[in-house]
Amino acid sequence: MPGSAPTATTRRHRTTPPALVTLHVWGVPAVAVPAALGRMALDRALLRGSGARWTKLLGTGSGRTFTLRDADPRHWALLVTWDSPGDAAWFERSATVRGWGALAGERLRLAMTPVASRGRWGGAEPFGEPPSRRPPAGTPVVSITRARVRTRSWATFARAVPPVSADLAAVDGLRLALGVGEAPVGLQGTVSLWRDAAALTAFAHGRAPHREVVERTPREGWYAEELFARLAVVDVEGTLRGRAP
Repeated sequence: MPGSAPTATTRRHRTTPPALVTLHVWGVPAVAVPAALGRMALDRALLRGSGARWTKLLGTGSGRTFTLRDADPRHWALLVTWDSPGDAAWFERSATVRGWGALAGERLRLAMTPVASRGRWGGAEPFGEPPSRRPPAGTPVVSITRARVRTRSWATFARAVPPVSADLAAVDGLRLALGVGEAPVGLQGTVSLWRDAAALTAFAHGRAPHREVVERTPREGWYAEELFARLAVVDVEGTLRGRAP
C-alpha cells in the first residue's frame, strides 16, 4: 500500500548485493545516432520485463568537464543488476540486446560483483550492502561514481572537475574511463576500469587533485545525492573505440 513500511523481505532485497552486475556500452555509427536515441526511449519499457533487479540507461561522454561539450552521441550504456547469472545470460538473447546489436558497430560488456558500495542512486541502493572484502590480488576492479549535483553548486563543481580528469589520464593502472549520465547536466557519473584494487586506491587516496576534491565535497555540499561503488571484474568482452581494455 502507498505509504506503508517496507517488509523485512523488501529490506533484505534492498541491502543484499546482486549476484551480478553488467555494464553494456554500444558504439554506433553517426548515421545510427537518431535510431539510438529511439532505442533509449523504447528500452525503458522493455527493461521492465527483463527480469533485471535494477537498470539505468545512460548517455556517455569523456567526463573531462561534465558539460554538454563532453557528450558522446555515438556511445550509449546500460547498467544492470541481476539476482542470478542465469537472468543475465537470458538477457543476452533479449529484444534490447538484439536491437542494439543491429545498430552498433561494437560493444563492450563488463560482468562484475560488488565489493563495496555507499550512497544511493535515484533513492535506491543498486549494489546493496556488500560485505567488506578485498578482491583477490591481481583482480581487475571497476569504480562507479554517480552524483546529483545541486543547481546552486554546479559552477563550483564544474570548475573542480578538469584537474582531476587531466590527472586521471596519466595514472598507472587505468584501463578505461568513461563519463556517464542520465541527463547532459546535473546527473553525472563515472565508470573506470583498473588493473587491480591497489591501482584504484593509489589514485583515490594518493593523487592530490582527486584528494582535494574529496576533501572539498562535504564543505561545498555539491551533491543532493551520491553513490560510490567498487566492483570486482568477472568477465570482459568486446571493445570500446576499437580497443579491448
